[in-house]
Amino acid sequence: MQASLLEKEVLLKEIYHRVKNNLQVISSLLSLQSAYIKDKHDLVIFQQSQQRIASMALVHEKLYESQDLAKVNFGEYIRDLVVSLFTAYEVNEDAIALVLNIDKHVFLGLDTAIPCSLIIHELVSNSLKYAFPVGRNGTIYIEINQNQERQVTLVVSDDGIGLPPNFNFQKLASLGWQLVDALTNQLSGNINIQGDMGVKCQVTFTLI
Repeated sequence: MQASLLEKEVLLKEIYHRVKNNLQVISSLLSLQSAYIKDKHDLVIFQQSQQRIASMALVHEKLYESQDLAKVNFGEYIRDLVVSLFTAYEVNEDAIALVLNIDKHVFLGLDTAIPCSLIIHELVSNSLKYAFPVGRNGTIYIEINQNQERQVTLVVSDDGIGLPPNFNFQKLASLGWQLVDALTNQLSGNINIQGDMGVKCQVTFTLI
């Protein structure tokens, strides 16, 4: 039985490793293809797709490295994801600070980690793109915790310029906000957005 269990663990790690590699290949192909794109708007779309794929690949990499092959330490994942986004957007760390308040006991399975990773990706990307116009400094805050009822609360906020009056993300054509809404529904969760002073997005869902 021990030999069989070890064999299955090795197989599962190999699957995670191969999926990660395949996603990285797709990301690299998009990067190569983007070199031939002249339209700036189309180029941004390609780059955003590349970043989303990279965020999913990172989940599989963390699962591959995890001692518990069924779950990923999501606190460690968030740190690596945000660092990669700051690098991708060429953020000046003296201008935009990052504050993390992460419950080290939050472990998520693959089916939960992937949508959570994409939600964080979209919300942090929005802050980096829109919250701080040229010359404005600020801070991005990320918080995640889990209570005794297995309810997870994820908060991504910034102290930037905020949202326009009468903002309704469900009526926007933006793919990013549509993804956040769809992924929150996938988690059977709820989302609350405040945009008067900066932007604060809170997503809550219960682990099954």
